[in-house]
Amino acid sequence: MDNEVLKAIRERRSIRRFKADQITDDELKTVLEAGTWAPTGHGTQEPFIIAVQNPQLRDRLMRMNAEIMGVTSDPYYGAPTIVLVVAPAANSNSERDGSLILGNMMLAAHSIGLASCWINRVDAMFEREDGKDILRELGMPEGLVGIGSIALGYASAHPHTVKPRKEDYYKIV
Repeated sequence: MDNEVLKAIRERRSIRRFKADQITDDELKTVLEAGTWAPTGHGTQEPFIIAVQNPQLRDRLMRMNAEIMGVTSDPYYGAPTIVLVVAPAANSNSERDGSLILGNMMLAAHSIGLASCWINRVDAMFEREDGKDILRELGMPEGLVGIGSIALGYASAHPHTVKPRKEDYYKIV
């Protein structure tokens, strides 16, 4: 079987080289809306999606993530947009719900010609006081945890190889 969705799933890759050009508002809204259609446990829709295009805030987030990673390079690979997903710590489904949101957004980005890469350490970023300060500055409710983020933009390079899927990846019983 084949269709556009399955093709996008097979072709999407994590991109780690971005052009400096900012994506359009329509492209960003398309990606963000795709995230809102991800399933959430009990249909709660409790996670929050935060798109960061402000250069100063983007740099603060980049430095915080780099510090946690123990590097001075940009963990967001120069992408002009960072999309964060945070969710209530009290919701036992937060990590699963947020992960589905991020997956939807990465597939949507690919489907409209944008590049993305999942970026880790968002949990550690928002455990820190400076991370909590950022959430307060953005008017977010208390008690949120970081789930993940994506670097989002136009690719300046694409991977040349695709790692084959392992033979025993799934089992039918």
